[in-house]
Amino acid sequence: MFAAENGLKSDPRLQGISEAIRVVPHFPKQGIMFQDITTLLLDHKAFKDTVDIFVDRYRGMNISAVAGVEARGFVFGPSNCLSYWCKVCSFTKTQKVAR
Repeated sequence: MFAAENGLKSDPRLQGISEAIRVVPHFPKQGIMFQDITTLLLDHKAFKDTVDIFVDRYRGMNISAVAGVEARGFVFGPSNCLSYWCKVCSFTKTQKVAR
């Protein structure tokens, strides 16, 4: 859906990204198709292509900070900031923070 709406449907990078993500059926419960990105992170080309798609989407928007929310945001937030030359702010749910 995102790809078609944003002119990426024919982007050849999407195939490699999609193939690099491991799908775990029925996890954590029946009917859920968990998208495990650890396999994406092990594939340097697919990971770079993923970051490049994020960067291309927001290029020229004078971004001054990126919010990295939860686990995936902690990976992709800083990766994008390297290209935007901006700050990263990481956020998590308060219940998950050690006190």
